[in-house]
Amino acid sequence: MMDWTDRHCRYFLRQLSATARLYTEMITTGALIHGDVRRHLEFSPEEHPLAVQLGGSEPDELARCARLAESYGYDEVNLNIGCPSERVQKGAFGACLMAEPALVADCVKAIRDTVGMPVTVKHRTGVDSIEDYEFLAGFVATVSKAGCRTFIVHARNAMLKGLSPKENREVPPLKYEYVYRLKQDFPDLEVIINGGIASRQTIQAHWEHVDGVMLGRAAYHDPWVLADPGKTRAGAVRSMHEYAVREVDKGTSLRGIARHMLGLYHGCPRARLWRQRLSDARLLKQNDPGLLLHALDEVEEYHGDENRRTECLPSSSQSNPPLSATA
Repeated sequence: MMDWTDRHCRYFLRQLSATARLYTEMITTGALIHGDVRRHLEFSPEEHPLAVQLGGSEPDELARCARLAESYGYDEVNLNIGCPSERVQKGAFGACLMAEPALVADCVKAIRDTVGMPVTVKHRTGVDSIEDYEFLAGFVATVSKAGCRTFIVHARNAMLKGLSPKENREVPPLKYEYVYRLKQDFPDLEVIINGGIASRQTIQAHWEHVDGVMLGRAAYHDPWVLADPGKTRAGAVRSMHEYAVREVDKGTSLRGIARHMLGLYHGCPRARLWRQRLSDARLLKQNDPGLLLHALDEVEEYHGDENRRTECLPSSSQSNPPLSATA
């Protein structure tokens, strides 16, 4: 989710769900040690609960970055060793670290020895042609001994050669049964499932077997899947308008906020109109937060005295399983 789940995106998602744990995009240790710390780590208090997701393989560097994140007030530090991109592999971290569980354990221990917030690990079921469950179980057993109690499992292997990051999210077969079995074999650990999950019905099905569900691009393209009971899209837009007014006054580009809201009306009658308005270069150039309200009026137009709108229905008041993680 690099370049996707920035602070504007997370603030928007928080308007839909009050309890889902939000994650930053993966931030490399180099970006924090040598770059603009404030730009990478600054966030709005409303985003809590919020985890920082780090990428790296040097225990001392990860500990240093975790200390920075703790000083900013994050609730969790997540070590991402699930990313299969070549850029990450060249830095000797990401999914290739699954082949080095002892090093991952050292990284976890270094972070835990430095900060007081929980340390979690996001990973795959395996790498390349390693398909056996025992490899996954052995990895978790080793890393858990270092003090990691939460494992977020993307239920596919990471293919380090021959597949793009996009193909790595689609081509390797999903192995949900491996994640279920992991929870059975390690009942004292928190196991969260990720990969190919895009609906409340699917979330409910997984909830019978694991402790939590993580959504990635599905929540970005159709953020309403996160919505709490009773929420309305109109309410979220109005909240985002107030946020945009504050941010634009500080010099933020409206485009940087609006781009994360394009999927809000996914599946609704006027979804295309909504996307057109919020991606219109001419309108965005004016940098006027009022664009959000004007687009809302067009999409949810009143019809006469019936006081009815064209909007999709509010989030169901029926009980839905909570989402423990989104990224």
